[in-house]
Amino acid sequence: MRLWEEGASGDLGHHLSITLGRVAASFAIAMAVGTAIAMAMGSSLRIDRALDSALILGLNIPALVTIILCYVWFGLNEVAAVMAVSLNKIPTVVVTVREGAKAVDRGLMEVAQVYRIGPFRTFSKVYLPQLAPYMMAAARSGLALIWKIVLVVELLGRSDGVGFQFGTFFQFFDIEGILAYTIAFAVVILALESLVMRPLDRKFGGWRR
Repeated sequence: MRLWEEGASGDLGHHLSITLGRVAASFAIAMAVGTAIAMAMGSSLRIDRALDSALILGLNIPALVTIILCYVWFGLNEVAAVMAVSLNKIPTVVVTVREGAKAVDRGLMEVAQVYRIGPFRTFSKVYLPQLAPYMMAAARSGLALIWKIVLVVELLGRSDGVGFQFGTFFQFFDIEGILAYTIAFAVVILALESLVMRPLDRKFGGWRR
């Protein structure tokens, strides 16, 4: 079986690990930057209006354009690859988390101030728990998007990773190779969803039930 052969040779593990590393880096950057921007936009009407046009533009620029521009500006390297994926994901994070920031119960925030809980504890115990379901929604939907964009990034400008292998197999019309990597990729995605995303969703969303 081709899947077993690729795994035994070490190629499958190597390319999967490279792709997972790019996914993890892009996901972390996109979530951190996107959440920070969303909090600012959700908390300030002035900031929201100032950045709304840029947000709409970011949502509608094709991923392929962003990838090509990053490679042209920064070269065919890891920085450009991760940046291209992150830039495509950040607007979707902002849109989702911004709605959560706008929906935060201001009454609870005022109660925290009255009882002088402190800025850090107010943020971590009152503000973030209300934002968590929106962050999880952004994370789960965004992770699916990042997987796809990473493969395109690798196909266009990297010399390793699952996307690069797909390109190589396509050139040689190697259907078995494509299917083998597709199955392995699907298994990793399902495992991540079952072992990481769902438990986190239950943990952070439990207070709403």
